[in-house]
Amino acid sequence: MSDKRHPLTQFTLNMLPFADATSEGLPLKQLLRLSLFQISVGMCAVMLLGTLNRVMIVELSVPATFVAIMIALPVLSAPFRALLGFKSDNYRSAIGWKRLPYLWFGTLYQFGGLAIMPFGLILLTGSQAIGPTWAAEVGSSLAFLLCGIGMHMTQTAGLALAADRADDETRGRVVALLYVMFLIGMGVSALIVGALLRDFSEFRLIQVVQGTAVVTIVLNVIALWKQERIKPMSKEERAKPQPKFNDAWNDYLAGGNAGRLLVVVFLGTLAFNMQDVLLEPYGGEVLGLSVSATTLLTAAWAAGALVGFGLAAKWLGRQMNVYTMCGRGLLFGLIAFCAVIFAAPLNSALLFFIGATLIGFGGGLFSVATLTAAMNMPTDGLAGRGLALGAWGAAQATAAGIAIAVGGSLRDVVNAAAMSGSLGPGLVDPSVGYSVVYHIEIYLLFATLIALGPLVRSRVHPIQPKGDGRLGLADFPT
Repeated sequence: MSDKRHPLTQFTLNMLPFADATSEGLPLKQLLRLSLFQISVGMCAVMLLGTLNRVMIVELSVPATFVAIMIALPVLSAPFRALLGFKSDNYRSAIGWKRLPYLWFGTLYQFGGLAIMPFGLILLTGSQAIGPTWAAEVGSSLAFLLCGIGMHMTQTAGLALAADRADDETRGRVVALLYVMFLIGMGVSALIVGALLRDFSEFRLIQVVQGTAVVTIVLNVIALWKQERIKPMSKEERAKPQPKFNDAWNDYLAGGNAGRLLVVVFLGTLAFNMQDVLLEPYGGEVLGLSVSATTLLTAAWAAGALVGFGLAAKWLGRQMNVYTMCGRGLLFGLIAFCAVIFAAPLNSALLFFIGATLIGFGGGLFSVATLTAAMNMPTDGLAGRGLALGAWGAAQATAAGIAIAVGGSLRDVVNAAAMSGSLGPGLVDPSVGYSVVYHIEIYLLFATLIALGPLVRSRVHPIQPKGDGRLGLADFPT
C-alpha cells in the first residue's frame, strides 16, 4: 500500500520519536496518559533497588545480609507475573473490565508497601519502644513484598492493556514508548529522591518515601482513568467456567518452541547480568581506575546497547531470522567477557572499556531477538497476551535477580579464599573472584547457545517481525 500522507505529516512522523505510535483505538493523549503507570513503576524500582539500599546500610546501619534479603523479596514475586497476566486475560466482571482491576490493585499494593516502609526501616535501627521484637523484620519484609507484587501486577496488566488497545501496526511502538517512560521515571525520580535525602533524617525519610507513595497512586489513577471500555457481561457469561492456568500454560508452550525460548531467555539473562554489580568494582579494585572513570563504564555499556539496538533494527527490517540474531548477540557476549578477563593480566583499561561496550552490544541484540520471538509466539487459544507478557517478565526478572545475587556472593566468597591463600600462592590476587564470575558467564553463554541451536534450525514456526520491521515492544526488556 502506498503512503498517501501529507509531506509535512510524514516529516513529523519521521522526526518525532513515537509520533506514529498512535492509532484510532489509542489516541496520543490517552497513550501518554496511560504511560504514566510506567513512571510510577520506575520510581518504585529506584526506591527499592537504589535509594533505600544505600539508606539502610549507611544511614540506618542495617546489616547488609538483611538488606540483601529485603531487596530479593520483590524478585521472588516475579515468577507470579505469568499467573497475573493469565488472570487479567480471563477476569470477568459485570462491567466487563479485565486489565483495570489488576492495575488498580497493583497500585494499592505499591502504595501500601511504600506507606508502611519507612516505619519498618526505622524500627530496624533498634528504636522500637513497645510491641513484639519481630515487628521490625516483619513490617519491613511486608513492605518490600507488597511493593514487589504491586510493581509486577501494575506493569503486567498495564502493558497488556496497551497492547490490547493498540492495533497490529502500532502495538510494538506503543509498548516501546511505555518502556522509555519507565526509564524516564527511574532517571528523574533518582535525581529528585537523591536531592531530597541529601540532608538525611528519619523524619525526612518518612516524608520522601510516603510522598513517593502518594505520587504513585496519583499517577496510576490518572493513567488508568477511562482506559478500558465498558463491556457489560451477563450473569450467565460470568458464571461460565474459566480456563485453568495449567491448560493455558500448556497451550502457550504448545505455540511453537515457547518453552525452549523461555529457557534461552533465562540462561542468557543469567549470563549477561551476573556482572551487573561487578563491572565498576572490577575497574576500580583491579585496574585502579578512578571513580569518574568507572562511572563512564555505564555510558560505554549503554552506547554498546544503543548500537546493538540500531543494528538489530536494520536486520529486522531485512527480515533476518530472530534466532540467528540472538546467536550473534551471544557470540559478541563471549568476545566481551574474554576482553574483560584479559584486561587484568594485561593491565589494559582500553581493553576493559571495549569489553564493557561489547557486553552492552551483545546484550542488546540478545534482548531484541528473544523479545521479538516471545511476542510473536502464537497465542490464539487459551493463552492470551497477558500470559505471554507475564511469562517473559517472569523469566527475565527472576533470572536477573538470581544473577545479581549469585554474582556478588560468588565474587566475595572466592576473593576471601584467594586472598587468604587457601587457593594457593599463585592466586593471591583481587582479580580472582571477578575472573571466576566472568568465566561462569562464558559457560552460561555456551549453555544458552546449546539451548538456542534447535530454535535456529527449527522451521516449524518461523518467527519474523510483523508490519514494517520497526522496533517496538519486542525490542525492550519489561
